[in-house]
Amino acid sequence: MNSNNMSRTGPEPDPDTRPGIGTAANAFAGEIKSAVQLHEETNGIHQPPPSSMDGAVNERQGRNNTDELEVLCGPLLNYKHTSNGTSRNPVWHGSVLIVTKNAQPQPELHLRGLGQPGGPNQVNGINGVSQSGKQRSFASEKLYADKEKTFWRFRIDVPFEEHESSWEYTIPRVRFVEEDSGQDTKKTSTKTFCVPSKKQSMRIMFHSCNGFSVGTDIPAFGGGPVVWEDVLRIHTQKPIHVMIGGGDQIYNDGVRVDGPLRAWTDIGNPQKRRKFPFDEGMRRACDDYYFKNYTRWYNTEPFATANGQIPQVNVWDDHDIIDGFGSYTDHFMQCPVFRGIGGVAHKYYMLFQHHVPPPRTTFTTDAPGITGTPGTNGVAEDPVQEKENFVMTEKNEDPSFVLGGRPGPYVEEKSRSVYCQLGAHVAFLGIDARTERTRHQINYPDTYDKIFARVSTELQANKNLKHFILLLGVPIAYPRLQWLENILQSPIIGPIRFFNKRFGVAGGFFNHFDGNVDILDDLDDHYTAHQHKKERKMLVHRLQDISKKHSVRISILGGDVHLAALGRFYSNPKLEIPAENDFRYMPNIISSAITNKPPPQAVANLLARRNKVHHLDDKTDETLMYFFDRDPGEGDTGVARKTADGNHSTMPSRNYAIIDESHSFDDAEVDGVATTNGVPDGEAVPANGNGTKSSNPRTALHAGEENAGTQHPAASGLKKTGLGGKYGLDVSIMVEVKANDPNGRTVGYGMTIPGLENTAETINTTMPLPLQTAGPAEEKPEAPETSPSSSSVRDRVSNISSTIGGSDKPSGGNDGAKGDAEKAAEKLYEERIEEEYAKREGGA
Repeated sequence: MNSNNMSRTGPEPDPDTRPGIGTAANAFAGEIKSAVQLHEETNGIHQPPPSSMDGAVNERQGRNNTDELEVLCGPLLNYKHTSNGTSRNPVWHGSVLIVTKNAQPQPELHLRGLGQPGGPNQVNGINGVSQSGKQRSFASEKLYADKEKTFWRFRIDVPFEEHESSWEYTIPRVRFVEEDSGQDTKKTSTKTFCVPSKKQSMRIMFHSCNGFSVGTDIPAFGGGPVVWEDVLRIHTQKPIHVMIGGGDQIYNDGVRVDGPLRAWTDIGNPQKRRKFPFDEGMRRACDDYYFKNYTRWYNTEPFATANGQIPQVNVWDDHDIIDGFGSYTDHFMQCPVFRGIGGVAHKYYMLFQHHVPPPRTTFTTDAPGITGTPGTNGVAEDPVQEKENFVMTEKNEDPSFVLGGRPGPYVEEKSRSVYCQLGAHVAFLGIDARTERTRHQINYPDTYDKIFARVSTELQANKNLKHFILLLGVPIAYPRLQWLENILQSPIIGPIRFFNKRFGVAGGFFNHFDGNVDILDDLDDHYTAHQHKKERKMLVHRLQDISKKHSVRISILGGDVHLAALGRFYSNPKLEIPAENDFRYMPNIISSAITNKPPPQAVANLLARRNKVHHLDDKTDETLMYFFDRDPGEGDTGVARKTADGNHSTMPSRNYAIIDESHSFDDAEVDGVATTNGVPDGEAVPANGNGTKSSNPRTALHAGEENAGTQHPAASGLKKTGLGGKYGLDVSIMVEVKANDPNGRTVGYGMTIPGLENTAETINTTMPLPLQTAGPAEEKPEAPETSPSSSSVRDRVSNISSTIGGSDKPSGGNDGAKGDAEKAAEKLYEERIEEEYAKREGGA
């Protein structure tokens, strides 16, 4: 059902979530009851209203004869928001989700404080006295139920204390079972998590692309999500307070390979495909597939352990639905099958990743009154689903959500961006860039207006927020790929296509299902695609406005591309503005993928060679920085080279990021440097050590970028460097050394983002709306981007069959000295992009 038409009623919200709260000023007006007060007033039991525990499903079926809870999935821990954010008694709010078999007794959760985390190697140790050491209990809310399963949510809250604190929660009488076999699993119902002190910001872990593309040789990559072993290692040494999922937390692409869409996928005629009905039988089969894929993946270790003890904040991307969703041609995206799987994927995204009730019904062509065009009247009511399923109604959305004003064009629900405060000094916004996406837009103009109005209001209300982290599913400061689109228009590509199809050369570039290239498999998704350039420029300008107006540093997170990199926007060097005073300085931390396979070395090297210095406008430049001083595990026995000697910008190896405040606000030492109120004694060293700037903006722009990489003080992800000023952030991208290592061992690459001190210049505060105004001077690179001439391409094509067997290892440190096999690989990559475009233009 369309969100516009749903009336959600349910539990009485906390005071900070009451109706009419639209601004931070209202949200933080006055003191709300502390967690301890709420505990005392309810005798330790937090009870949802009886209506949320009722449901037609349980009334029609008998209950389990025992008091044991048979749990199919969970517990999954989410962080939601902070209340009392400007007071002396801020409160952390989160949720825990479990999925049980149907007809189970109502579960309960017990929570108690453990005091400060014990030591560097002990998260659960008791060291100190918690203000809330007394055990509290939280009753569950039934979010959704059908004949096989029930989703239960616990809303929990804890106070921020004077010191970092550990908390333990337990769900009694739990028996974890596998859905298919019914066998017990070796999981425990007791978990711990950590919350920063009142004076600290949260220690963040960022990841994306947490799954495998269809056709991946999974045993070659450790047999599963092994890099999460390294995440847990870091978490054990120094607790992570929140993990941010940047999209593709799960890969559902298999639905059209070994799932219920296989028969539809095999239809060769595009017209028949587009007209194929998504009837009730197919809806049920897809619903079952998506649910089982979620439970399978979220029960997979070590990812499952992390889910229960590191609070999550997520936004989705295409693979959470199906590969490329939203970026195919419009007439194909409107076909019944895509509308149907969009609804089913959204349902389980709401439940598993956000812990909120889904819409009452999802799209099916069997529903009466079905509309022909999506996004107008929403999804028609389906009496079959409404009769068989229970869906809780919720009166008020959690205040962390920023909902779009109207349904998306293909997922016929409102977009759901996420705003929350990450501790004392950091604000966070994750933009839902998938629900409203088409080939020609990423978000509606009015959605941007709502998002930036919310951010501006929050920053105005809380002057302690000094760093704003923006999550975009796809990188925004990234090499241009316009040249690929130019090549695709050349008829010279034909011979390369012949060699690929006839002889299967360079098959490692492509997965075994649909031949997609795993990196940039959909050029239309990128902010740097030609059809998104005006929207991209608008977004960057509005971010500059936020930074200037509120004196906050903005850092951007991006994933999707299956490699690590670090881009940044910054003021044109001619303006001579130090990065510490530059509101245009915005780093883009690119971390992808934590689980999926990386692209071939040739692709990463190709992108590094396309790393131009671009001019967004007359005052703003952008480029990737030189971040990787060496390959991970370079020189170790059995560790293969990952990049060419001259590639210091892109790293094709699995990875994740750790982000932490550069300074301690607990009067501790910062990486061995004495501090006063968290600020190191002495002056920071200027960029390049002598106050001069390099003529190459890909190198260090400020002290925090000096010695970026494995030699930087932040590289381990465990130490505060003190290099970023009072409100700077240390960044470490942890890169996997060896793909088949079951321990997922990584090497860290570090840099520090400076806080924004005194801003320089003024900017126009009237921002253009997306897709309406070209804005300032047209964006341009430092050198023209042109496609190779026909004769050049022809010369390279003529030798492809004879050179494809050669070595693709770089012969030396010169980036321009490419091997013949690498040239062939580049052209084959370009050919695959052409095929992808041709396929989507044809609606296949």
